[in-house]
Amino acid sequence: MPMTGQFSASPDGRKLAWITDRGELRVGSGSTATTVAKGAAAGFPCATPAWSPDSRLVAYVNKGNSDAGRISVVGADGKGARKAGTTLGVCHLAWSADGRYLAGYAGTTEGVYRLDVKTGKAVKVKGVDLANHVQSLSPDGTKVVVAPLSRNAPGGDGSWPGGFRPAVVDVATGMKTAIPVKGSLIGAFYLGDGRLVVRVAGRTANTLVVLDKNGRQLQRLSEPAAARRQALLRIVG
Repeated sequence: MPMTGQFSASPDGRKLAWITDRGELRVGSGSTATTVAKGAAAGFPCATPAWSPDSRLVAYVNKGNSDAGRISVVGADGKGARKAGTTLGVCHLAWSADGRYLAGYAGTTEGVYRLDVKTGKAVKVKGVDLANHVQSLSPDGTKVVVAPLSRNAPGGDGSWPGGFRPAVVDVATGMKTAIPVKGSLIGAFYLGDGRLVVRVAGRTANTLVVLDKNGRQLQRLSEPAAARRQALLRIVG
């Protein structure tokens, strides 16, 4: 895979998708890999492909010269390619578990946008002026997990972060949902059934805290110590 880091793991944990330097969308499983589309935006670390919740489709940003990008969707087998819409939120795309929405942050870091793949229309998420990462969408697409930036904070190079203080933001109202977990939070992922998995930094190993829809703790899991300083792409559950 290219050093730009344009890759993502499927929700079932069985496949990877990545963009080559030539703008080819590749899907790999085990020792095999196939080119499923061409003409993707390449050389931009933030323009990562995104998997559908059933791990059958991949969304990606098409090559272009404007801040707004055209999003296409194609099957992991290379079939059924179609246009999903145009959005300013082309970076670190996340797909909601109901299959309807994609969210990403703008390449300029000026906000987060949610694209309705059914209608092709995009809206700006309220309450997020600047951001440089989208990690997850709630199953119904009404809330997004983002890395907000303060006005003078550096935007970074667009690569996937090793860790960040997550904010859970309502798309329509901009209201933030408090995360009832103590410690230094470095990420949060929604699972398909609405559980929220919160990543907490540790001295020897990080911990994953699983919350139900009401914020009650269900489970605590320790990550391997070797993964403490690594970025987390996907939680399979």
